[in-house]
Amino acid sequence: AALKGGLRFQVSAALKEGRVTPTELCQRCLSLIKSTKFLNAYITVAEETALKQAEESETRYRRGQPLGVLDGIPIAVKDNFNTAGIETTCASNMLKGYISPYNATVVQKLLDQGAVLLGKTNLDEFAMGSGSTDGVFGPVRNPWSYSRQYKEKSVPKSRSEDEESNWVITGGSSGGSAAAVSSFTCFAALGSDTGGSTRNPAAHCGVVGLKPTYGLISRHGLIPLVNSMDVPGILTRCVDDAAVVLGSLAGHDPKDSTTIQDNFKPFELPNLTDVSKLSIGIPKEYHAPGLSSEILALWSKAADLFKNAGAKVVEVSLPHTRYSIVCYHVLCTAEVASNMARFDGLEYGHRSDMNKSTESMYAATRREGFNDVVRGRILSGNYFLLKQNYENYFIKAQKVRRLIANDFVKVFGSGVDILLTPTTLSDAVPYMEFIKEDNRTRSAQDDILTQAANMAGLPAINVPTGLSERGLPVGLQFIGRSFQEKQLLTVAKWFEKQVKFPMIQLEVKGHDHSTFQHQKSAFFS
Repeated sequence: AALKGGLRFQVSAALKEGRVTPTELCQRCLSLIKSTKFLNAYITVAEETALKQAEESETRYRRGQPLGVLDGIPIAVKDNFNTAGIETTCASNMLKGYISPYNATVVQKLLDQGAVLLGKTNLDEFAMGSGSTDGVFGPVRNPWSYSRQYKEKSVPKSRSEDEESNWVITGGSSGGSAAAVSSFTCFAALGSDTGGSTRNPAAHCGVVGLKPTYGLISRHGLIPLVNSMDVPGILTRCVDDAAVVLGSLAGHDPKDSTTIQDNFKPFELPNLTDVSKLSIGIPKEYHAPGLSSEILALWSKAADLFKNAGAKVVEVSLPHTRYSIVCYHVLCTAEVASNMARFDGLEYGHRSDMNKSTESMYAATRREGFNDVVRGRILSGNYFLLKQNYENYFIKAQKVRRLIANDFVKVFGSGVDILLTPTTLSDAVPYMEFIKEDNRTRSAQDDILTQAANMAGLPAINVPTGLSERGLPVGLQFIGRSFQEKQLLTVAKWFEKQVKFPMIQLEVKGHDHSTFQHQKSAFFS
């Protein structure tokens, strides 16, 4: 029962009252990780370390001195955050076997709160992708592929086809973390979000995915993709839990000069009853090409839900949104080219046996260590940064980025409190269909609704909203004002309460998850 509860009021309370111990909780999650190994959600499972941390937590509870709400809570971390003593690979041959000498600030903060680190989750190599299919450890499978809801709606031609080609992707690049939370193997997980990498898999896996304001949470120890857009993301099963984890992570870090200087005060989310003072903006540009009719209908229903509850719902315009994906591609690849220069075979990570010269060793190391996607982005980025191209591409993209950010400033300045948009263009697609298109094409399509929030540095959250006709999760995105996470999460919590998203009925051999009760509101059926 504790596995399906919220952190603050169910799980933490159960631990305090002794109804369950941290060790029992940890063992249950480790057992589930083993029985859901086929999902490929984890790259490394730190069983020994986790059980030791759980024992230490148990001692604190026995003494009546827990460190906080997260004490004894099993969590997982995306494998692009440094963890002392546990391998950090970024799902790449370049970092296979690399063990960091220090913890990322966010990891350390969780451990300081008594959280139990179960392991490191799978991703696209160096977080470059939108399907969690391009890592060296293989693709992550969406737990909903094995749910009763999906199985009842999908009719395979044969049993072998059902097993081999009917499973759907998790989205990415934090697909491992989303799958881990969705399949009950942990209570919360860290992802990273550069263009939607936390919100996209959250939408496909039916969990909450929060991308905080840029600078609210430290990036120290997060292996960088795009320094000016990267944000550690939070994946949980409900909005309240996301607020709990945010409270533990947010605030100034002397090791990251981009973090806010002010102290962050953790908050408990109020139960919103009156939304009449709210103004919800519906950006017309998010009615993008390729948006499925199902998601469009869901988006309209959600807007009507706010309107009928008394909120002011207005159509708004973010005119430069249509340029954002091209702008993002230039800026992303330029920063990737710069960031990936550190992997040269000299200091850490993979080193080629080629020893004819230093230059040949560099080249061979990078050829062997990086996949085609990473090499392609490095090449694109270096092209945009060439002296003859710098003004026409990089500088121009920076100017367009400012226009995109200004669009949001104008809309929020007009009195709008929160923007409501789709998170993804459709529900999760089958893996065999997803890999028909190359990574760059897929990323351009899948990031279109999420990456503008990264360009503007704004907080955004995916809230699971309903199930598609295929029995798969669909989510909607709320975008808030800078550093107004409390307002954003309060509105998201109200919405979550109205839609009553169904709990996954995961059918796994040896663990009957189908006994979990679930709700589904008629409104979003």
